[in-house]
Amino acid sequence: MSRIPNTLSRRGVITGLAAAIACPALASPARRGAEALVAAARRQVGVTLAYDPDYSKIGFPNGDVQRSRGVCTDVVIRAYRDAFGLDLQALVNADMRRAFGEYPHLWGLRAPDPSIDHRRVPNLRTFLARQGARLPIPAAEDGWQPGDIFTSLIDRRLPHIGFVSDLRPDGRPGCIIHNIGAGAHEEVALFDYPVTGRYRWALDA
Repeated sequence: MSRIPNTLSRRGVITGLAAAIACPALASPARRGAEALVAAARRQVGVTLAYDPDYSKIGFPNGDVQRSRGVCTDVVIRAYRDAFGLDLQALVNADMRRAFGEYPHLWGLRAPDPSIDHRRVPNLRTFLARQGARLPIPAAEDGWQPGDIFTSLIDRRLPHIGFVSDLRPDGRPGCIIHNIGAGAHEEVALFDYPVTGRYRWALDA
């Protein structure tokens, strides 16, 4: 994987802008929504500095752990809150209360837990699919669009999630914003692990 430094080179910025202009994908207001979402995710770089998977009892709604730490799902949760004021904690909790049986039963829970449900990748995948946000995985690497949510499987066992960035350093596709173990980072790493899902949600929020 190749990380993008906090201070991007002029060449890198120009390359990223050119790629964004060349990309026909998202029309306004969805394009503006994608830009806002990517920007909100990028602002977490240098703020969230650690990966901390420990269970934490948090407030509800709009609960969070300290932004200096978190897991991969927190990048997604915080970006939607910051960009659009959408609270995935409350939204996932409400949907699980409506359709608890539709969600994965991997943790022995008998009822929703608002402190953790939205912070689990399988639950976010289920929620996004139930919102009609699931898209086909592109056949070509350059078929991904800024603001797309990806899911992948690390070492064939650990579900992961993050955003596709609008940058293409040196023209390379697959730049993402995620927390894979050392805080929020923006790096070319989309294809490092098998991709299991692609979602595009609420970009016109």
